[in-house]
This record gives sequence, structure tokens and C-alpha cells, in this order.
Amino acid sequence: MLVLHYTGMEDAESAIARLRDPEAKVSAHYVVAEDGTILRLVDEEQRAWHAGRSHWRGIKDVNSASIGIEIVNPGHELGYRPFPDEQISALIPLVHDIEQRHGITRGNVVGHSDIAPARKQDPGELFPWGKLARLRLALPRPTRNLMDPGWTDGGFLMALERFGYDVEDAPAAVTAFQRRFRPELIDGEIDAECRMILLALLLPKPQGDD
Repeated sequence: MLVLHYTGMEDAESAIARLRDPEAKVSAHYVVAEDGTILRLVDEEQRAWHAGRSHWRGIKDVNSASIGIEIVNPGHELGYRPFPDEQISALIPLVHDIEQRHGITRGNVVGHSDIAPARKQDPGELFPWGKLARLRLALPRPTRNLMDPGWTDGGFLMALERFGYDVEDAPAAVTAFQRRFRPELIDGEIDAECRMILLALLLPKPQGDD
């Protein structure tokens, strides 16, 4: 799988220094700076320590099955801001190349918050998932032919787990789902729109992001 993060530090230099510090016990395969510069820190064939305690589609040792990309951004605690066009323009071909080399499907291109909803918020609601989706590099937000399956909250959580999320902390899982697929309203509450989006994602061909 491919996991996208933000660095959550004041600047690129601080983030790169930490990722290269053996004492920090954290690393990533790539860093994408705000000006579009890309650094490779770990060979793709080697494990990088980017995911931490995480879970996706039954995989609990995510570091053993993933490529990690750190995208420079101060994050929610230090002044979260939109990702510059230059940065995303550099990220897109990198994501494409990694997916092609490793046969990664769109459903396994995830944010850190998707695989660790109780701990992480990155890359966050400002990350332009739609741009990746329109290039078939990530799942789209479904927008067409939406239907409310009328699931109970328990039924929604069962479906969310089937989709891939760890639902042990239910409010955190719902919040992470909203941050990814409905970023304009992140309240941790299960509603009809959430049910419709999730149902569409579970269908063979989610439709959206024209």
C-alpha cells in the first residue's frame, strides 16, 4: 500500500533532520517539499518506520507492506495550510510511479489518518485527494447515484471495517472517514451522507470526481 503523511513540523529542514536521525526511530521512503523537491530517504525495497501502530484491510504491520511519503506541511498543531500546487505537481508522478512499480490499487492509497484514526489526522482535510482521484491514483469521493442504505450505526461501522478501517475507536474511525471522503463536515457523527458515500465506495466502481 501507499501511505501519505504530512510532516507536522515547522519546516522541511526540521522534518528531514528528524527523519534522518536514528534516535527518532521514524523514517519514510520519500519527502516532498513545498517547492516540489523530492528526497528519497529509504529504498523502496526496505522497511521505513512511518506508519506506527496502524491497521488497514486486515494488515496490522503496515510498515512491512507499504511505501511512505512525507509531504512537508506544518500540520494541525503548527499552522495547517493548503498544499502548494508545486508540491502536488511533484507528488502526482511520484505516486503514479510507485503504484505502477508495486501494483498498488487505488483502495490501498491511504492517508495516515485512515490507517491510524485514533492517533493521526494527516495528511488532513486540505489534502487534494480529488486531484489524485481524477487521475485514477486514489479512490474518488462518490457523487453520483447515491442511495442511503439505512444502516444502523452498528451496521455502518461493520461496513466501515469491511472497507478497511479499524473501528475499535468508533468516533475516531468515523472522523477519519469524513476527513478523507467528506472534508467539509468533520463531526464524527454517522449521518445519511456518510452512509451513502460508504455504500458507494463498497460497490465495484465508485463514481465521482469528474
